[in-house]
Amino acid sequence: MHRFEVWAPRATTLMLKVNTDSLAMQGPDPRGWWRLDVPAAGDGTDYAYCIDGDSTPYPDPRSLSQPNGVHGMSRVYGHDSFEWSDADFRAPGLPSGVVYELHIGTFTTDGTLDAAIDRLDYLADLGVTHVELMPVSSFDGGRGWGYDGVALFAVQESYGGPDALKRFVNAAHEKGLAVLLDVVYNHFGPVGNYTGQFGPYVVDSHRTPWGGAVNLEDAGSHEVRRFFCDNALMWLRDFHVDGLRLDAVHAFVDRSAIHFLEQLAVEVEDLGNQLSRKLVLIAESDLNDPRVVTSRELGGLGMEAQWSDDFHHALFSVLNGAPNEGYYADFGKLSQLAKAVEHTFVYDGIFSEFRDRIHGRPAEGLTQDRFLGFIQNHDQVGNRALGDRICETVGFARAKIAAAVVLMSPFVPLLFQGEEWAASSPFQYFVDYDDPEMAQSVSIGRKKEFKAFGWNPDSIPEPGARSTFENSKLNWSEAGEGAHAEMLRWYRNLIRLRKVALQFDTTHDRQTHVHFSEHDKWFTMKHGAITLACNLGLNARILEVPEANRLLLTSQEGNNLVDGSISLAPDSVAILE
Repeated sequence: MHRFEVWAPRATTLMLKVNTDSLAMQGPDPRGWWRLDVPAAGDGTDYAYCIDGDSTPYPDPRSLSQPNGVHGMSRVYGHDSFEWSDADFRAPGLPSGVVYELHIGTFTTDGTLDAAIDRLDYLADLGVTHVELMPVSSFDGGRGWGYDGVALFAVQESYGGPDALKRFVNAAHEKGLAVLLDVVYNHFGPVGNYTGQFGPYVVDSHRTPWGGAVNLEDAGSHEVRRFFCDNALMWLRDFHVDGLRLDAVHAFVDRSAIHFLEQLAVEVEDLGNQLSRKLVLIAESDLNDPRVVTSRELGGLGMEAQWSDDFHHALFSVLNGAPNEGYYADFGKLSQLAKAVEHTFVYDGIFSEFRDRIHGRPAEGLTQDRFLGFIQNHDQVGNRALGDRICETVGFARAKIAAAVVLMSPFVPLLFQGEEWAASSPFQYFVDYDDPEMAQSVSIGRKKEFKAFGWNPDSIPEPGARSTFENSKLNWSEAGEGAHAEMLRWYRNLIRLRKVALQFDTTHDRQTHVHFSEHDKWFTMKHGAITLACNLGLNARILEVPEANRLLLTSQEGNNLVDGSISLAPDSVAILE
């Protein structure tokens, strides 16, 4: 016996196609739900819906399995059959964590969740505490970043499907690693989204970069919000995921008395209490609004943490010589890096030339472990024209400096797959749409976008080419060789030092202080007994560090501590105690 249920307020008749049979659904009830109990159906049964006499079978918007892709029939999947062995696992606290973002399709040669399990020992040995997966919800085709998901409750089949995700999470927990999952609730992908056949999931009254906005406040929004909340609870409850990263929450349009993020925070907290587990929500927000990570009791939306873009932009621009393109036009000064480290938001109610308006609000009163800091992530690498990494962009020496600043910063550090060994493989934008017009549109749009930045359109990798995807796969054999091995040792030492020597005091705000010279291109960053000293100038420089008595790490031989001063070679960094 299996009960089929679907929200379809727009339908006047609804037929359930089960294998080869067509059965009339019962409904709708006053809220638009249709239901039917089918005695012969159960796990493994294929089904779809035909709406208002249309012979086209549409997959279930809440399908848990799409074995034949997002256009195919849905398959009944039962969560209870998997045998878990992680009952005693408790996720490490995020404030003391080291997060590692990875993309299942390019993390290993096979590009599956099961293949990724074989690398969990490596991540645990590196010092990672939280593994963050880019989206795994089903999208069109066999390869993609995952941000164009359309069957949000189903795990991408090319990654291994739902059981494979459970095996991955279970194995991670056995290694002591928490798992975070990136989810996309601000839009649906452009190919394979059939939710509009069933109900008002998207509205045209508001627009986003991806088209109409997700319906969070108009008629029918109560069920749309339920759809996304239930999706979040499913990953946390049924897949044992320890937290979610919410993509681009600034794209939500919600003027409800209870904002969608607040509703989600309440429901996730309730679930955590039921399960006796600490579950976290991490937002990606372009708003520079501290209310996103302020507790609900103090009038905030209650997210545990958010990504810190201002820190990335400030650090990248300083290392890359202040590139005057896109949002980097707002950055490039050491004073801005100092502000990001000490105060989190650089744009905290001041004028942004890039935006041509006042942007942001001060984050005073929030401890900085509410923010994730990074020099690389999928966006900051993959949204470059060639998907080039920090080593290619600023050079090996400055990539070492970037790692030191990120891992010694007051933020929760986030690493992107392969950065710890200066991976030579790029991370490029790739898709696998079966719609030729959409594939061509993406290609043309990508080339047009980067042509405006001065790139030769012919040099832009073709998103739909399989080679673009294959070129983005990590080459694990290089991790132990030459400069790659040197960078890996550097990261291992930094992570170890962070955990052992840096005891971040989260009970008081603003514990990190920066001194710098814009003209001479040096800066120091001090937290407690630890001081980071960096020389970005062309010449060797001696900096006074009277409180330091011991050199802990240096990116270059010859950097020496003598009588309260550190001698630094050009483009080098040292960490002292």
